[in-house]
Amino acid sequence: MPTLSTTLDHYEVWFLTGSQNLYGEETLRQVAEQSQEIARALENAGDIPVKIVWKPVLKDSESIRRAALDANSADQVIGLIAWMHTFSPAKMWIAGLDALQKPLLHLHTQANVELPWADIDFDFMNLNQAAHGDREFGYIQTRLGVARKTVVGHVSNPAVTAQIGSWTRAAAGWAASRSLKLARFGDNMRYVAVTEGDKTEAELRFGVQVNTWAVNELAEAVHASTDADIDTLVAEYEDLYDVAPELRAGGDRHDSLRYGAAIELGLTSFLEEGGFGAFTTSFEDLGALRQLPGLAVQRLMAEGYGFGAEGDWKTSVLVRIANVMGAGLPGGASLMEDYTYHLVPGQELILGAHMLEVSPSLTTAKPSLEIHPLGIGGKEDPVRLVFNTDAGPAVVVALSDMRDRFRLVANVVEVVAPTADLPNLPVGRAVWRPEPDFATSAAAWLTAGAAHHTVMSTAVGIEVFQDFAEIARTELLVIDKATTLRDFTREVRWNQAYYRLAQGL
Repeated sequence: MPTLSTTLDHYEVWFLTGSQNLYGEETLRQVAEQSQEIARALENAGDIPVKIVWKPVLKDSESIRRAALDANSADQVIGLIAWMHTFSPAKMWIAGLDALQKPLLHLHTQANVELPWADIDFDFMNLNQAAHGDREFGYIQTRLGVARKTVVGHVSNPAVTAQIGSWTRAAAGWAASRSLKLARFGDNMRYVAVTEGDKTEAELRFGVQVNTWAVNELAEAVHASTDADIDTLVAEYEDLYDVAPELRAGGDRHDSLRYGAAIELGLTSFLEEGGFGAFTTSFEDLGALRQLPGLAVQRLMAEGYGFGAEGDWKTSVLVRIANVMGAGLPGGASLMEDYTYHLVPGQELILGAHMLEVSPSLTTAKPSLEIHPLGIGGKEDPVRLVFNTDAGPAVVVALSDMRDRFRLVANVVEVVAPTADLPNLPVGRAVWRPEPDFATSAAAWLTAGAAHHTVMSTAVGIEVFQDFAEIARTELLVIDKATTLRDFTREVRWNQAYYRLAQGL
């Protein structure tokens, strides 16, 4: 059975260097040597999580086009970094850029950090003229409407490699979405608007395949779980979590924990056999399931799966993408929902949670495994992990269908410790302070028509989501320290016109 991969180890980014045959073999030999040095510096940078593969210097239109086509057909290649070491006439790049289907980063750098002022002659100028060549390359990218990220500076500068690293994570998220299969168990919650969306357009825009399976197909897999496998998984729970006494062996609710383990086993086997990387459930459509999946969903999100509650497949896609983009970093990604507010003037906070399904990847503390009633769904009391999200920086991001396009809205936030204990709220939860302030954040979110379900990421920040939106050619509205409601409202209106015109007739 295929297993879900969330690691970035198998991904590559190709490093392309532009030049031309005008300069002679000696100069081109130096170009190749120096571009290999730049590629090695990127490969060795600790904040770039994927393999950087140097490619021979490109000197003509056909070799450039071939490099683009080869990158398109190589599944492990998630993007290209291009640098014009010398002057590479931009018309040579038209066919290649037009054919390219992978993300592109334009690195505006040069081999040397300092200029050797006393030794500069015109041979040096011919060799080290990225300031010249990259401007030509920037022109043709803009003229062709090529989506790309531009990074400026020497590769020895940590700020440069950090930007490149963020882009590679976004490119990995894009690659994951292009091959993502999502299983909806049942439909979305009745009468809810924001969980609806155009699944056909989503496959065209993001590559994700969204299809529905009857919940009783899942129930069959759950009920096929063996006692031996359940025993093994329950032992794992008891090792990892503070399990409530009533759920332990001999406790009067132990059978509920065993059923929660059966849900995880059945759900995992269903997803693996179908090659799914994301899924949804709905409390209104549980079929033969005895519990609304809680513990299983939490643990699967922590393993890298995408999830959306109440049939919200768009948020499920975001959770999967965020999990991939944050692979290997501290923190995690989870379904989240703004639930209620602390409105003391000057001390405003947002309390976020969900009925059951918040990922334990958001905490480094040992969660408590508990069972409590659930007032909706009409099923048995479900088991779930209870914890507080770790304090620190985070971002909450929503994906909404705006009829003619998808819109991402992101708010930069600071997760804080709850101001008091929450003994009667037995769910995973997060408390945060939004930027720039509560009133501006909430008003901007509502103005944007952003969804009430989000992904919270404590692993990657706003730059990675900005890079992802550029790669996906998807609208992104950012709410951060610089946001004013007046400017934000104008941006929403301008975007409405821009994205309509950008689609053409």
